Amino acid sequence: MTYFIADCHFGHKNIIASCKRPFNSLEAMDEALIANWQARVTEKDDVYIVGDLMFFCPEPERYLCRLPGRKHLIIGNHDPIWMKETSPAFWFESIEHMEVIELAGRTVTLCHYPMMCWTESSRDGLLVYGHIHGNRYDSFWPMLSGMENALNAGVEVNGYRPVTLEELIENNRPFRRGE
Repeated sequence: MTYFIADCHFGHKNIIASCKRPFNSLEAMDEALIANWQARVTEKDDVYIVGDLMFFCPEPERYLCRLPGRKHLIIGNHDPIWMKETSPAFWFESIEHMEVIELAGRTVTLCHYPMMCWTESSRDGLLVYGHIHGNRYDSFWPMLSGMENALNAGVEVNGYRPVTLEELIENNRPFRRGE
């Protein structure tokens, strides 16, 4: 199985208030994210982390060792900071700023940042991104409002858990409409 997730921000207490996450403490948020991950992902699954896995985390291994699956990191703006504290190549199958994969007969471009154009964007190719958290297209990134094939993998949009491509598509429908 292949899963996607973005913007976990493990170790980032202020993300709770700034993104209105439903947790009353950093420990509650981190443990819920880990439990949700462990409930879905096996060691045989691929997980594409579309940026910002952690935030200023002095001990990244205490999270990484608890996250099963073959992890692929798409580097986000906060990742280079915590990556200096560990050996990323030990924990990740791949580490890229952008990656293009084939999945379910479609070309999927993975980038932490939303883009206006990507590989096969004019031919039903998908973009999976993060960075904007739960902000709606129409208010925060109006340029994406008509882009049906751009999918936000942020935890705020996807139930604070890794999701399949089908779930990602479904979870983004109300997100696009501003529901």
